[in-house]
Amino acid sequence: MMRPAAGPPGAGVRAAPPVLSVFDDAFLRDPYPVYRALREVGPVHWSEDFSKGAWLLTRHEDVERVLRDVRFSSQRTGGWVKRIEGVDLGRAGRDTESGLTRFQRLFARAMVFLDAPEHTRLRRVMAAGFHPTLIRDLAPQIEQMVADLLDGLDAASGFDFIESVARPLPSRVIALLLGIREPDEAQFFAWADDLAVFIGALQPSAAQLRAAQRSLLQLVSYFESLLKQGSGLLGDGLIRRLARAQSMGLIQADGELLAQCAMMLFAGHETTRNLLGNGLFTLLSHPGQWASVAAQAEQMPGALREVLRYDSPVQYTGRRVSASLSLHGHHLRRGDLVIALIGSANHDPTRYVDPERFDISRRQGSHLAFGSGPHVCIGAGLSLLEADITLRAVARRWPTLQLVEAAPVWNANPALRGLKHLRVRSSTQLSPVVDRRDVGVVCAESML
Repeated sequence: MMRPAAGPPGAGVRAAPPVLSVFDDAFLRDPYPVYRALREVGPVHWSEDFSKGAWLLTRHEDVERVLRDVRFSSQRTGGWVKRIEGVDLGRAGRDTESGLTRFQRLFARAMVFLDAPEHTRLRRVMAAGFHPTLIRDLAPQIEQMVADLLDGLDAASGFDFIESVARPLPSRVIALLLGIREPDEAQFFAWADDLAVFIGALQPSAAQLRAAQRSLLQLVSYFESLLKQGSGLLGDGLIRRLARAQSMGLIQADGELLAQCAMMLFAGHETTRNLLGNGLFTLLSHPGQWASVAAQAEQMPGALREVLRYDSPVQYTGRRVSASLSLHGHHLRRGDLVIALIGSANHDPTRYVDPERFDISRRQGSHLAFGSGPHVCIGAGLSLLEADITLRAVARRWPTLQLVEAAPVWNANPALRGLKHLRVRSSTQLSPVVDRRDVGVVCAESML
């Protein structure tokens, strides 16, 4: 809820009207009207929805600036965990304190929460595992995974795309990249779900913290076991590459390797699952454009770029102000939390013409769904490859696929937007019903 009162002490705040809500149930169903209202009021807002408050940035230029400017630090996990720690420790005791300390340290060592030079060092090591050539070489195996999943589905009767495809595929792909011989999908799902709830919570509860702590420590223990036994690893996967880097002193022996493995498994599963679900839902919600990509599959890369702009799986990310500064007349103090609203930036009318319109022929600059600057998503190429292969295969098999439910249920995560379920079925019509507003053909483009 946006507050009409002042924000941080001494800060001048142009407050939104007191009736304007932000992260409520309506936002979870459709955040874009809220973003539009915020942008119309002003570029910067103070919100008390987050613990101790945060600055919300709504416009493309400011969001991109925050993602690139070194005055906005990615090191933000300390206060995030410690604000809940007191509640939990008061009930539990020393064992819980020890677990929370390790939990916090592991989060803090993940590359996504580091600044240069540590971030630069780790990203250089990690980049080898995400080289475009290596990613492209995975395509045949991903295609086979997709085929195996789709072969077992009855499109005429209908199926849940999230449960049948979007949920299992990313975990199998990230396990392949990491080099895990026999991934435990059910366990991966449970771990990833607990971490997603905690990371996406505005003010995590003690219960959410305990669940995330348990899952992260179990996940780390799982990777420790894989590294010790060796037999659970395949070929020269990323886990073995990172282990070699640690032996060479390129990765520190204070949990950095384990933190990277854990966060890769989580991020590779969660965001790609939502890209797949959001992508298919958006295309089927615009049947003319679905018909177009089904008829000309080479349009899929452009369609995916527009999906990422139109309904990003990552709606916002956070930064801490590392040096006090002024922004649009507001004084942001060192230590203040800043929320860069990626979903709002991707709908900024100063950047995109008619931004509320989904248009696979759009050619207006890049989206911010994968971030920007030093922390741009290292796995973007892999995620795009998975989505491209999957949605092409679905369109090729079932060009008349349709939504069963016009208003599906979205998850309750304001940061990581995705569907709980997506029921679809293949129509008996020769072609989907075409909305005249959606008709259009675009030229073929490469995915990357």
